[in-house]
Amino acid sequence: MAGGSSSRFDEGKKKARIEIIPLIDVIFFLLATFVLFTLSLKQIKSIPVQLPVAVPIPAPPDDTMVTLQLSDQGTCYWNKEPIGIDELGPKLDDYKSRIANPRVLIAGDDRAKFGPVVLALDEVRKAGITQVSVETRVRPTGR
Repeated sequence: MAGGSSSRFDEGKKKARIEIIPLIDVIFFLLATFVLFTLSLKQIKSIPVQLPVAVPIPAPPDDTMVTLQLSDQGTCYWNKEPIGIDELGPKLDDYKSRIANPRVLIAGDDRAKFGPVVLALDEVRKAGITQVSVETRVRPTGR
């Protein structure tokens, strides 16, 4: 009977369990509190900085510089005069032979494609002209 009473004693006693879900809730609450508290402690200090501003400096007028403008349809303008893209190479060779310091400005209109601009850059390179600029502002076609 003694064995029966001990088993009866074991049945009435429940085992202790650790519930994990409330533990996770408490840990997340503590973590969130810690993060918010540390963020509120950090004060951002800064000093005022004067950033440089790009101001276009007007270049002195150069009558010998050539402006090549390319349009979205592949039309090329040599100093506002329309020319064919196939005429570009011979005109650049002639320009380089006449001018001691040849300079070329390549521009595009507001809808120009990248391909014709690269073609014009290649033609300028083939002509041996080293002073080449690419304009970044947009201008109307033929101007």
